[in-house]
Amino acid sequence: MIYYNVTVNIHESVHDQWMQWMQEKHIKAVLATGKFSAARMVKVLVEEELGGQTYAIQYTTESKEMLERYYQEDAPRLREEGAQLFGDKMLAFRTELAHIADFSTK
Repeated sequence: MIYYNVTVNIHESVHDQWMQWMQEKHIKAVLATGKFSAARMVKVLVEEELGGQTYAIQYTTESKEMLERYYQEDAPRLREEGAQLFGDKMLAFRTELAHIADFSTK
């Protein structure tokens, strides 16, 4: 299993608009590509020196090959919309993570 993690710092001036867009449109559009089985959105609790608020969105996919297909077939179009809407008020970086194991106290 592969996790595609997108960490985003969003400027306060567009925060509410961005949150609505992410939760009502963008995450659903990424899942609708059929390349991911789930998504999780979390808030980073550490305050950033550059200001704004930071979030991480983790998408779950079955393989590195499926993630590569997303990059080739869908990512440019989906990233472009965010760039057009929020420009330099949104800073994003992406990380690929491989699932190793789960642990629990239950």
